Amino acid sequence: MSELPSSVDVVVVGGGNAAFCAALAAAEKGVSVLVLERAPEDEAGGNSRFTAGAFRCVYDGVEDLRALMPDLTDQEVAVTDFGTYTADTFFDDMGRVTEYRTDPDLCELLVTRSRETMLWMRGKGVRFAPIYGRQAYKVDGRFKFWGGLAVEAWGGGPGLVEALTTAARKAGIQVVYEARAMALIADDDGVKGVRVRHQGRTREVAAKAVVLAAGGFQANTEWRTRYLGPTWELAKIRGTRFNTGDGIEMALKVGAMATGNWSGSHAVGWDRNAPEFGDLAVGDNFQKHSYPWGIMLNANGERFVDEGADFRNYTYAKYGRVILMQPGQFAWQVFDAKIIPMLRDEYRIKQVTKVRADTLEELVQKLDDVNADKALATIKAYNAAVMTDVPFDPNVKDGRGTRGLAVDKTNWANTIDTPPFEAFAVTCGITFTFGGLKVDTSAQVIDTDGRVIPGLCAAGELVGGLFYFNYPGGTGLMAGSVFGRIAGDSAGARAAAM
Repeated sequence: MSELPSSVDVVVVGGGNAAFCAALAAAEKGVSVLVLERAPEDEAGGNSRFTAGAFRCVYDGVEDLRALMPDLTDQEVAVTDFGTYTADTFFDDMGRVTEYRTDPDLCELLVTRSRETMLWMRGKGVRFAPIYGRQAYKVDGRFKFWGGLAVEAWGGGPGLVEALTTAARKAGIQVVYEARAMALIADDDGVKGVRVRHQGRTREVAAKAVVLAAGGFQANTEWRTRYLGPTWELAKIRGTRFNTGDGIEMALKVGAMATGNWSGSHAVGWDRNAPEFGDLAVGDNFQKHSYPWGIMLNANGERFVDEGADFRNYTYAKYGRVILMQPGQFAWQVFDAKIIPMLRDEYRIKQVTKVRADTLEELVQKLDDVNADKALATIKAYNAAVMTDVPFDPNVKDGRGTRGLAVDKTNWANTIDTPPFEAFAVTCGITFTFGGLKVDTSAQVIDTDGRVIPGLCAAGELVGGLFYFNYPGGTGLMAGSVFGRIAGDSAGARAAAM
């Protein structure tokens, strides 16, 4: 096990995507870099390790994607409509889903540096692949990508963390596991290092600059209830058990400004019987994200949300909250034989809460804790309201909705009438919290007087101000990489100049 040095040029607190991008960028300045990972090595990687690895980036056509994914074959290109995802569209998506509260300066960096940051990561040895199956369905022999999301890290979150760790070691960056940063060492001249608990002993590591990239506070039950509100202590944690807000807390204690949507979070539909924290063996497969093609019923047997309001990418991160607010904090997703073959891979794992029946009458009786009579009436009323004259197309907003229901469905309304029928029980799984630290465009942390705290930078989920209410899928990892690189640049430049 690595020993802690008594001093180093740059300390990075955290061991996920944002942290490693910061460490790699700092090392490019020719300075010594130490990464402190609170988790043991077999649980390392923060939330990044639990993700599917999707990155939302600007691309103006397939050639941009080929630069990121040289393994893309001519055959794949021939049968795929990758479309484009322009900077303007990215800006529009960020504005729309955050209700135009996203910090414009940070949002501009996220969008305009997305592609170049991924090319930089590619240069460090991170490989990318197209997201077939989850973001493109085969219709008439061709795949069509939708929702602005075409690229994922090779091997998903675990592959991303492994590639970044390998790159860090190659760059001479020291990574120490089971090293929990407890506090910043700071005085009137700024941050001078970190107090660390390692192997049961508390030590101090002096540094010329510190980058905080230790995630949000979603694994802290008390903070979740304090800031997100009542019932949030009942949510499942999708990712690491180690993201308890340490990085945020130590920055606030040296005068950092809190900013962003502190009562908001990224929260999704998650298997009702999943464990309390993420399971690396299952990864993100407890999620259940094919709900746009079916319906969701609560304990009262009622639909409570427009499942087809928009592409999954733009609704899944806010619908977890809606499910948490239902009676009993759960819902059932219902599908029939027309849709079952289209369900995402996560519906086919062993660890799934699922019922199956050959009639709707039999199905509703199997829905635990649900008013069966009301559920049957709801399904029948829904079926009668579907605009069956409009063709179903999963690759576009097809306008196949319902008419006359209390909660109408806007797109992808499929009648539930062809046996067998399947239903899946979900609750709320929280991914990360939106509130965090205020940073400037150099990723330097700002204090409560609006001044830079010398020697302190931040990146990743503990930065506030980017996301409010919701977020477009794939922007979490992209923001971590963009701001990680910027934070590392700033910290490395400061250290090199001292």
